[in-house]
Amino acid sequence: MSYPIISADSHITEPAGTYVDHIDPAFADRAPRLEDCGPEIGDAFVVDGFHKPLSLGTIAAAGKPAEEIKLKGSRFADLHPGGWDSDARMADQVRDGVAAEVIYPSIGMILCNHPDLDYKKACFDAYNRWLGGYCSAHPDRLLGLGQTAMRTPDEGIADLQAMKELGLRGVMMPGQPGVEDYDSPAYDEFWAATVALRMVPSFHILTMRSGETRGPKMNSFLSIVRGCQDVMGMLVLGGVFERNPAVQVVCAEADAGWVPHFMYRLDHAYNRHRNWLPAGQALTKAPSQYFAENIYVTFQDDWTAFRFANDMNWRHLLWANDFPHSDSTWPWSQDLLDEHTRNLSADQKEAILSSNVADLYGIDVMALSAAAA
Repeated sequence: MSYPIISADSHITEPAGTYVDHIDPAFADRAPRLEDCGPEIGDAFVVDGFHKPLSLGTIAAAGKPAEEIKLKGSRFADLHPGGWDSDARMADQVRDGVAAEVIYPSIGMILCNHPDLDYKKACFDAYNRWLGGYCSAHPDRLLGLGQTAMRTPDEGIADLQAMKELGLRGVMMPGQPGVEDYDSPAYDEFWAATVALRMVPSFHILTMRSGETRGPKMNSFLSIVRGCQDVMGMLVLGGVFERNPAVQVVCAEADAGWVPHFMYRLDHAYNRHRNWLPAGQALTKAPSQYFAENIYVTFQDDWTAFRFANDMNWRHLLWANDFPHSDSTWPWSQDLLDEHTRNLSADQKEAILSSNVADLYGIDVMALSAAAA
């Protein structure tokens, strides 16, 4: 291809020193620690305030056959080194035909659900410092997203500025903020800051609390997209984009084939039940239009996203390989893309695999092509 393929959603594997080596000394004795938790659980992060350790089974299972993917029992030494070694990551990118990746956390996703905001703040600041170093070795090809505990909107703005100074490109938001909710006007200055600083905010699966899933555990795999859908609906119907039309938000790893129906459902709800909104919260455009203009969605092997690209704003579709997680398309991404994109136009294919994410994060495609050569 004449353009570099960019993964809009990939991850690191937090090494043992991520938190203990970088955290505020006041939290040193409580920092998340990688420990040997026995043969059944394997190596896992022990987190103060969590009843169970966070095992590594699916965090770095990319490329494994299904019968080898297990929730527990993994050893850190057996995981993909590219998850924590940025030089090793370059070979992983080459093997998958990817020139750059937008980098999200792994353990950090689950930490978003920690009830102690002060503890989250200390953990996320530590993570950001570690991630800044990880990405600095290859800044054109490793585009890190920091984390904020969002204790208050003002602190969220300060966090954005600190992340920017570390060379990070955006922020992964926690599902629940510390003050009201994200559709409150209290966050309008924060949304404005994401635009002014060009620090793209993302809502990723597993970063918000969800209810109990019925049936076998595998059913929870189907439900994880719902938290992101809930946030997107809140932002649209809550008037966030009405008040802040320049804001661009990423809905990450929740697939994309559902978007056309979700846009229809937003319009249906507004057309029939707009009186349910608080007084004075009318929208001047159809809810589906806000979704199309203000929300980007990432996906990996969701063939329906490609199939129904013309039924949504394909300029806001972002392909990803999710490396090194168990849901990753690595190292078979090119075979998958050859099959899934065959009905797209050349412009659509380039946009979804490269230019959409490059435009969103301000990626210099020419510099990237040179760095990846």
